[in-house]
Amino acid sequence: MRTTDDENRSDPAPGAPRPAATAPGRVVLALLALACGVAVGNVYFPQAISPLIASGLGVTPESATLAVTACQFGYAAGIFLLVPLGDRIPHRRLVVTLLGVTGLGLLAAGAAPGLPALVGASARVGTATVVAPVIGPLAVGLVPEDQRGRVTGTMLSGSLGGMLISRAFGGTLGEWFGWRAPYLLAAALSLSVALLLVRALPVTVPPSRQRYPALLAEPLRLLRTEPELRRSCWYHTAVFSGFTAVWTSVALLLTGPAYGLGAPAVGALALVNAATMACTPVAGRLVDRRGPDAVNLVCLLAVAATGLVLGLGATGGAVGLAALVVGTLLLDVGLQAGMVANQVRIYALRADARGRLNTAYMTCGYVGGSAGSWLGTHLYARWGWWPVCALVTTLATTALARHLRATRRPRARVGREPSGPVG
Repeated sequence: MRTTDDENRSDPAPGAPRPAATAPGRVVLALLALACGVAVGNVYFPQAISPLIASGLGVTPESATLAVTACQFGYAAGIFLLVPLGDRIPHRRLVVTLLGVTGLGLLAAGAAPGLPALVGASARVGTATVVAPVIGPLAVGLVPEDQRGRVTGTMLSGSLGGMLISRAFGGTLGEWFGWRAPYLLAAALSLSVALLLVRALPVTVPPSRQRYPALLAEPLRLLRTEPELRRSCWYHTAVFSGFTAVWTSVALLLTGPAYGLGAPAVGALALVNAATMACTPVAGRLVDRRGPDAVNLVCLLAVAATGLVLGLGATGGAVGLAALVVGTLLLDVGLQAGMVANQVRIYALRADARGRLNTAYMTCGYVGGSAGSWLGTHLYARWGWWPVCALVTTLATTALARHLRATRRPRARVGREPSGPVG
């Protein structure tokens, strides 16, 4: 991938080496991280205002959650349908278009006269707000190989910040000004970032000329042919499944008889984990120095131990609450740092297919996260908190066993470039 600052420079012939990209400035990287946060926040702030939607539109709370569900299903569809286009369409055009469509969808949601219109607009917002998975491959393609971990960590910090801030402040804004206010503010942010990126993003040459149906089929083929992609997907799927199981069940624990706290306690616990934002860039620098495997090892060991720490949360009281704070923080750090290592590994596999590699990775993680939420809820309802904690340790241990087998046997070099024509 290269930037074409000189418009008179001709494109290289298919398959010919492409000039290296010039290193982007800090402002460009900061804008990319901001775009990740704004886009990811659009998926999470509706969770905090669904009760307000119910009262504002005169529907039941269960019906109001359809807006949240529609956005999440739209996001899953967008990962599969739109993220592969990052290998086919110039990134500036794709990112700006997605942010623009997202902003218009948020405006439609904020002006929705009833629940059906809101659900439809939410589905469109979720589908288009898949900017973060597109920006990840873009960002690593703009920097030298020895800086990919740092840049990946920075983009993940932006995404995590968007998730936490949107949850924490979306509800507060809705309480003050009504449920439509968060949608309108999110629309203004999405459209503003789109305008900034029109000028800031460099022009990039898409690495593939494949037709759209072939792009959609490629993630499945890559999963079949790339062992390093498969193991990175398994690490993320296992850890993210445990992560969603915990965060789905901890709300039931905190509001149950062991603690008797209100819903704001769950939000406060999530805000404590904002410290993870500072950890992902550190993890990225460690990946650059030590390699992905070393960081994955530490992360999987930490997540396996997390189940034991979180288990103390069943005791209640100050000790139990401290265990939940420490345990969820350790789990968040293990997940985010492991994602940095996993994505650096898969981005090195095929420079011409990073969007499709990320599609496979994110889809596997999303499926695992959905399964973890379902399983965690059912385990807690039937047996309580300890089985949820045991699930976290079991999943991390299976991933750790896979990791130890993989790192003990010699593998082919990862960072190969395509030798034939691109796309």
